[in-house]
Amino acid sequence: MKDNYILSLKDLNVYYENFKAVRDINLDIRKNKITAFIGPSGCGKSTVLRAINRMNDLIAGARTEGKIIFQDKNINSPGTDAVSLRKRIGMVFQKPNPFPKSISDNITWGAKINGYKGDMGELVEKSLKSAALWDEVKDKLNENALRLSGGQQQRLCIARTIAVQPEIILMDEPASALDPIATLKIEDLMKTLSKDFTIIIVTHNMQQASRISDFTAFLMTDKDRAGHLVEYDKTSSIFINPKNKKTEDYISGRFG
Repeated sequence: MKDNYILSLKDLNVYYENFKAVRDINLDIRKNKITAFIGPSGCGKSTVLRAINRMNDLIAGARTEGKIIFQDKNINSPGTDAVSLRKRIGMVFQKPNPFPKSISDNITWGAKINGYKGDMGELVEKSLKSAALWDEVKDKLNENALRLSGGQQQRLCIARTIAVQPEIILMDEPASALDPIATLKIEDLMKTLSKDFTIIIVTHNMQQASRISDFTAFLMTDKDRAGHLVEYDKTSSIFINPKNKKTEDYISGRFG
């Protein structure tokens, strides 16, 4: 794989029992860039995202075919430890899901499980600063994280992900449950984080995708309801000069 790529999906198919949710996805993800997955509801965006760190393994009846190459290894090979993989490819979900613990414990929980031997206080401060949350919570570290606002909770979840130092951060509509001000804070945060991490985001918000992403993948379903990749390019090309008529129709709001 070229040095500027970190992940490669090759002939990816995902099934839920007998239903093929995603078919023949082929794309390469560039390192330290933000890649957005867009497309109508049900087209497989989140399914592809979950396949990248094998979260689909936790769904009964789900199975994956094809290859996902990360660090020159296929993550779908039998010898891959999915738990270790998720340390390197973290995930932030649609709704904030802080643990019902203190702000500090939310940050240190994953580090402790993964055998972190450094200074926990420094880790908490560094992670919260990276998530642009430190100044708001530095005097509340022992308070329950559930007392934070929705936007603060989501940034805490991002800080919790950062704490175990992944290489890729997956985000499944991370701002869809937030107000516009909190959404902009998350978007600004993603731009900053992309200097150190590769970010892949699923979003239904076309304006958000155009604002924050470097590359965009457009997915839609075929006649059998299986999601497939229609077009993948630089975001500027997708939104200004798409090559596929279906992409143009979706971006312009003529369908979906």
